Amino acid sequence: MEFLIFMVLLYFLPTILAIVRHPTHDPFGIFLVNFFLGWTVIGWWVAFIWALAANGTSREFRRVPVSSGRFCSQCGALSPYGAHFCSACGRVV
Repeated sequence: MEFLIFMVLLYFLPTILAIVRHPTHDPFGIFLVNFFLGWTVIGWWVAFIWALAANGTSREFRRVPVSSGRFCSQCGALSPYGAHFCSACGRVV
């Protein structure tokens, strides 16, 4: 009986990891892949890697109006409007 419980826990390890590591992230997709495709070795590994790679933190982006300047294609810095060179790296914008 202990072996059966161990195997069920091992089978649903990706889902358990997704719930424990990222409770704010929606682990339902990982559960679906784990439940329906986990019996295949590839499906289980996909769910496992997805559970480990799922990142619950969101990145914040700064919104800048286009008229306020130009973005450098190399470093991404914002140069003042009308500038011909990047103020951070010196590359032509």
